[in-house]
Amino acid sequence: MTDTTSSTPERRGGTPVGGRAAARLDRLPPTRWHRRLTLVVGIGAFFDLYEIFLGGVLAAALAERWHLGHTATSWVIASGFLGMFVGANVLSVLADRFGRRRMFLVNLAGYAFFSLLCAAAPNLTWLLVLRFLSGLGLGAELVLVDTCLAEFLPRAVRGRYIAWAYTLGFVGVPVAALLGARLVAAHQLFGIEGWRWLLVAGAVGAAFLQVMRRRLPESPRWLTVQGREAEADRIVAGIEERVARESGGSLPSVPETETVPERKVPLAEMFRGEQRRRTLMWWIFQVLQTIGYYGFASLAPVVLTAKGHTVTDSLLYAALSFCGYPLGSALSLPLIDRIERRTLIIASALGIAACGLAFGFATATWAVVTFGFLLTVCSNVFSNAFHVYQTEIFPTGLRSSAIGIAYSLSRLTSVALPFVALTVLTSLGAAAVFAGSALLMLLLCVDVALLGPRSTGRSLERI
Repeated sequence: MTDTTSSTPERRGGTPVGGRAAARLDRLPPTRWHRRLTLVVGIGAFFDLYEIFLGGVLAAALAERWHLGHTATSWVIASGFLGMFVGANVLSVLADRFGRRRMFLVNLAGYAFFSLLCAAAPNLTWLLVLRFLSGLGLGAELVLVDTCLAEFLPRAVRGRYIAWAYTLGFVGVPVAALLGARLVAAHQLFGIEGWRWLLVAGAVGAAFLQVMRRRLPESPRWLTVQGREAEADRIVAGIEERVARESGGSLPSVPETETVPERKVPLAEMFRGEQRRRTLMWWIFQVLQTIGYYGFASLAPVVLTAKGHTVTDSLLYAALSFCGYPLGSALSLPLIDRIERRTLIIASALGIAACGLAFGFATATWAVVTFGFLLTVCSNVFSNAFHVYQTEIFPTGLRSSAIGIAYSLSRLTSVALPFVALTVLTSLGAAAVFAGSALLMLLLCVDVALLGPRSTGRSLERI
């Protein structure tokens, strides 16, 4: 990606283009430029998701290696999520103030640096502190991925391209589990413990992506809200020039009816009028979705160990189940722009609840892997639908902040999750853990059905 600029401001019909930047972007045909943007931005989801699911891998490996008790094992998972909670709150709000591009560079730099230090942690205390700090850097990554892609992509392909970005990102999930199974089984590689290499791999990959992202342009929608219309116009004009060249034809005209001006929005606007209803709905959603979605992903290796499998076998079975994440994400591609987002979220959430129950009660290896796989397939149809949906229900001036603050609640829930879930697992077994998860997913469906607005196929400004 290059920082696309042009020195020739454009006017159409006597209307200043600053207020038309969104409509100009929305009417563009998708080309290689949009696909490259999706790749460079979306690949960051790989590292976020790799890190999230790495918590369960590390917990299973270190519980045996360092003879960790119940509470210490829970903290291995929770420490990264606690950092993400703080990071999601702080960096997402800063992204609405200082820009999407700048925060993209800040968050990955912090993650890469502290993840590399985490690989050298001499004991549990240092590991927990450094995982908190690496989580702090990564906290707003998915918020920024969603926000940036939604603000650049034409509305006709917004859902599908964001789903492609997450399909790429979710390859990180089985990679984390497969690498974990291989490296934990190997114990050491070049004289260094296997689990440490998992942290090194994430840090090096994030540093490489940091270099790629330095060429990203700033969001014209955000620039317009900041009153920097000339800059927004230069970037949009440059994008139009690239798209016209790549598509080999003239661009569609900008419909006057679509030029809805955006404005700066104070944070308090989240709690007024229609935005209050959407904020409440999304806060409830983010708390509940964490249990069903991240609960399985972060706890699966520990749950399988509790079912009597060895650590190595548990990581292998989890890796096979996790293959459903990229496949489920790919399955969402033909669905996400054809089915109303609310409907797709509710249907896939019901699938998560049903498959989670089956996984919790399963004892045979084939059943554990099969239902785990089906659960992860449903999970990523669900995940892609809600990641697109959350970018659409808040205005540009609030988008990053509103998504980030709500998303931070999911991270906070993830901090408490291992302590509660492992206690229930120890006392009542895996079936009780997933029965509780299924109930909460049903409540999530009611929340979205009653409070969620329609969004599919509509411009961000009209929604």
